[in-house]
Amino acid sequence: MTTPAPSFRGPRRPLVPLATALALCAGTAGAQQPAPKGPSKPPVAQAWIDVATFSGMGAGLGGLGGGGNNPLSALGGLFGVGGGGTVPFLSTQSGGSGGRYLDVTLATRANPQLAEGTQAVPAGLQLGPALKLLSPKDAKPVPGDDGDERVEEPSEKPKGRLLLYWGCGDTVRAGQPRVLDVAKLKPEDVAKFFISRRATQRGAHSATGRPHWPNPSEGKRVPDSGSLVGEHEFKGQGVPEGFKFAIPAANDLMPALTLSTADKAGATALEWNALPTARGYFAGAFAGKGEQADGASEMVIWTSSELPDTGFGLFDYQTNPAVERWVKERVLLAPTTTRCTVPKGVLPAEGSFLRLIAYGPELNLAHPPRPADPKAVWEPQWAVKLRVKSMTTAMPGMPSMGDMMKGEGSTAPGTPPAEEKKPGALDLLRGVLGR
Repeated sequence: MTTPAPSFRGPRRPLVPLATALALCAGTAGAQQPAPKGPSKPPVAQAWIDVATFSGMGAGLGGLGGGGNNPLSALGGLFGVGGGGTVPFLSTQSGGSGGRYLDVTLATRANPQLAEGTQAVPAGLQLGPALKLLSPKDAKPVPGDDGDERVEEPSEKPKGRLLLYWGCGDTVRAGQPRVLDVAKLKPEDVAKFFISRRATQRGAHSATGRPHWPNPSEGKRVPDSGSLVGEHEFKGQGVPEGFKFAIPAANDLMPALTLSTADKAGATALEWNALPTARGYFAGAFAGKGEQADGASEMVIWTSSELPDTGFGLFDYQTNPAVERWVKERVLLAPTTTRCTVPKGVLPAEGSFLRLIAYGPELNLAHPPRPADPKAVWEPQWAVKLRVKSMTTAMPGMPSMGDMMKGEGSTAPGTPPAEEKKPGALDLLRGVLGR
């Protein structure tokens, strides 16, 4: 028998040790219930499972970088992806050429130097009867299970201007855009402009003594018809016996998102397919307006939120309570939503990048259940966190990646030389950020 383990309740809260987190009671997903009182201990073993589905034009956006929560570098993370051969670890964060990805990390307090482990998986996953988890040899140990809610300051002073728009609709609303001249940055300007909600906890990660899959020994994408539904079991030296649990259909890999765009008298109409297990959606875009009269480059940021938000923290896994709350606040689009319009004049006819994320339900399990007696010490033997998302990218007015690949180097004889290539949105973004 298992019972849901707790999750953080929102962004920018003090970091909470796992022992404290497990002392909280999540109840049903998204329920805002008082935490029960009573002593508890961290689980002996902990597993993190991240799954992601990527589609669209994401493979064409590699090279933007964007690690951490730096608001400026996060522009790269907003659309960043990566990609062949043995699938690299943390592909659920970087994406690639599209497809379905799985990342797993295992840890046990009974063996901090755990070198390897296994995860028995259902036949429906089509990745074999068990995954072999290996600990990296060159990774640094992590300081503790604090979650990963952090804010990083810009590492260098950029240049240019950033324009922020928000909300779905045909026309730009009063009071927009917010403009940040990054050459004249002041702390109060940054705080006002870079509003970025985030409730992302630690998921799969690399650390010595914490074996993970995929790894250099083995790893591949999840087949399109693969499924996580069914019984799973972790084993390893120091991992408690009976680390078994079932993943229900509601927490399975999500289908791919299909995002279409269309011109709507100067506005950009977005439409996508509804995903059965989506708890909410969030869309964002950026585009370059080129060099202005004063020589400064301008970049436009737009998000689907009804409240100002750059989206830097939202294109990632979020906790169930945060998703539910932000849907009510209309920061995220409701799970029934399949359309949104970028207001007229916000995005140029071409050269803009759109990103859409669907948040799947997070699953938190721990065993044994919390004692009914609030005075009894809760000592869970194991806990597991499973995070699910589906993401896609579109480039309005741009040819498909296949067309661009076919067109490269295929100029017919006698064709006049092409005009000098104008800088694209990615070039302008790097210029604005001083890269």
